[in-house]
Amino acid sequence: MTAPSSSGVLERRRVRGGGGLPRSSPRPRGGRRARGQKAPPWLYLAPALVVLGGLLVYPVYQLGLISFFEYTQAQVSGGEPTTFQGFGNYAELFSDSQFWQVLLATVVFAAACVVSTLAVGCALAVLLTRVRAVPRLALMLAALGAWATPAITGSTVWLFLFDPDFGPVNRMLGLGEYSWTYGRVSAFFLVLLEVVWCSFPFVMVTVYAGIRAVPSEVLEAASLDGASQWRIWRSVLAPMLRPILVVVTIQSVIWDFKVFTQIYVMTNGGGIAGQNLVLNVYAYQKAFASSQYSLGSAIGVVMLVILLAVTLVYLRLLRRQGEEL
Repeated sequence: MTAPSSSGVLERRRVRGGGGLPRSSPRPRGGRRARGQKAPPWLYLAPALVVLGGLLVYPVYQLGLISFFEYTQAQVSGGEPTTFQGFGNYAELFSDSQFWQVLLATVVFAAACVVSTLAVGCALAVLLTRVRAVPRLALMLAALGAWATPAITGSTVWLFLFDPDFGPVNRMLGLGEYSWTYGRVSAFFLVLLEVVWCSFPFVMVTVYAGIRAVPSEVLEAASLDGASQWRIWRSVLAPMLRPILVVVTIQSVIWDFKVFTQIYVMTNGGGIAGQNLVLNVYAYQKAFASSQYSLGSAIGVVMLVILLAVTLVYLRLLRRQGEEL
């Protein structure tokens, strides 16, 4: 019996396969879905972009526009025409020595608030992973209560706690009638405590969620190797949580750099002779107390540029280190 030739096998395969022609792939059903999948992603973000454009882009445009004009109470009331000043308002602002003093105080105060908030929030986040369910729930509720408290309410409560006449803190520390808001450093320190108190819950909850997402085997292996809690945080958790830490750091920088309510309420508008002024309160005084709206707008633009620069530089440094954000 002879074996079938290769030509016969190929012939049968052609007959069975329809002449050897490549079968065309079936067309996908539902042409509308196929066309919908090809739509650019930004179309899905269009509604949010429209809202952000109305709530953010247009006010920033108006802020920058006013900063290039002479816009005081006379122009608001219509008594004098609005005149174009160019960079005159910025030149006047940068030639003012008080502006540079307030800018330095704002940078130092914001940096202290950011570092303190991150330290307290991260420490409590680690603590949440070490305690039982009931203490964890109590700490969560207390932190969320501080987070939900309005800034003006929290500032008033802290003023009462440190009041020289009726405050319990001075009695517990035996400070008598010591006034925390009289000195420049002590007033800034008091405001810092309030800012950290109302800001650390965001860091704590965010970092705690990130820690819970870390595989338990990684932490157990580090403990078995004899690593301390600080070493586990520094060498294991912090590198794994770096994207989350980037987010909370940038948020803290933005919030603490533009603090207004706490300073205004707790130091009565900026302290004695303006010793506790920050840029936001300084802009408020220029725009509304002195009716120099153009100078106040110029300060707002400077603050916006500084925050954008700090954020971009921070993100650039992280990208150079190979971090994906």
